[in-house]
Amino acid sequence: MPNIASTKKELRKSKKHQTRNKKTKNNLKDLIKKSRRAIEAKHANAKELVAKALCALDKAAGKGVIKKNASNRKKSKLHKKLNQAFK
Repeated sequence: MPNIASTKKELRKSKKHQTRNKKTKNNLKDLIKKSRRAIEAKHANAKELVAKALCALDKAAGKGVIKKNASNRKKSKLHKKLNQAFK
């Protein structure tokens, strides 16, 4: 446990950021899984789910939760699957 006030504050901040980032990552994983399942089942709402996932990926990359290239890679994979399923 830190003794200095500024390090105590940094510890509090890092815990807040950690919980926020974890929540965002879990939401991302959930959206990506839902959109993949919808694509595989060829549901009508697959395009909407993919759009939500892409938006969430962009937001996460903008906030620094995930890296920009990781976001772009995941978006590309989703688009590719969507385009192959709905030719």
